[in-house]
Amino acid sequence: MSEGTVEFTVDGIDAPVKTWYKVFGDLKSRRPLVTLHGGPGVVHNYMLALADLVGTHGVPVVVYDQLGNGNSTHLPEKMGDTSFWTEALFIKQLTHLLEHLGIQDDFDLLGHSWGGMLSARFATQQPKGLKHLIISDSPASMKLWVEAANKLRSQLPPDVQNTLDSHEAAGTTQSEEYHGAVMQFYARHLCRLNPMPQDIQDVFGWLQKDPTVYLTMNGPSEFHITGSLKEWSIIGELHKIIVPTLLLNSKYDEAQDSVVQPYFHELQKVKWYTFAESSHMPQYEEREKYVQLVGDFLAL
Repeated sequence: MSEGTVEFTVDGIDAPVKTWYKVFGDLKSRRPLVTLHGGPGVVHNYMLALADLVGTHGVPVVVYDQLGNGNSTHLPEKMGDTSFWTEALFIKQLTHLLEHLGIQDDFDLLGHSWGGMLSARFATQQPKGLKHLIISDSPASMKLWVEAANKLRSQLPPDVQNTLDSHEAAGTTQSEEYHGAVMQFYARHLCRLNPMPQDIQDVFGWLQKDPTVYLTMNGPSEFHITGSLKEWSIIGELHKIIVPTLLLNSKYDEAQDSVVQPYFHELQKVKWYTFAESSHMPQYEEREKYVQLVGDFLAL
């Protein structure tokens, strides 16, 4: 295991910014898997379960923090700047990291939630080194995501729904009462383990420290989307993805079947698996099965 940082420059920032990364296993032993965490604006911690692949399949695994949170450069002064926080920025960061690690000519990608959205967009550019793509618990469009979330939300107890509705209408989504109601949704559809694993709890801790990217691009919760991704869709570009793709979601997932179905219909080479006992975090909720599926797919 090794970790480090790499600097790169971005428009609108005077000084170089840095990407923090950690490598599990030997990058020279076989093709590595690079993981992209969700959010936008959370951290790598909840992707650490994928490091199991080193032991089960001998696959080297790279995790990193996307710009704006965790151990990478924070830019709180860019709160609300939708012209700065873009897909292009995060693709530039990924590309620079691949080049720094010297794996740009031979690598696999696994993106979870927003990370899956980002990795799919990156794959439409047909990078020459990408050999396998795994899209885990990710929407093909935010319209479909919100539609599914509203159906799931309607199944919450009436008092919880009323709390969510009233705070969203009043613009008081930073209140403790709102967050408490949101956590009831998350306990059903984000992670059903009780207590949630520490790696997942760490995500919420980082979001409290710096919500810049999450609030700018997403909004105050997983189902109340007010940020720049509100109209996001990749459906019209999915035909450009030519690598073998594994599509993953779960029975109780925020990413319901209707949310991921366009990937299955439009991708050229795709397999789809739905976890029966998980929600949005099958890498923890059904960890052994998740790692086995991913590792076996990468061996094809």
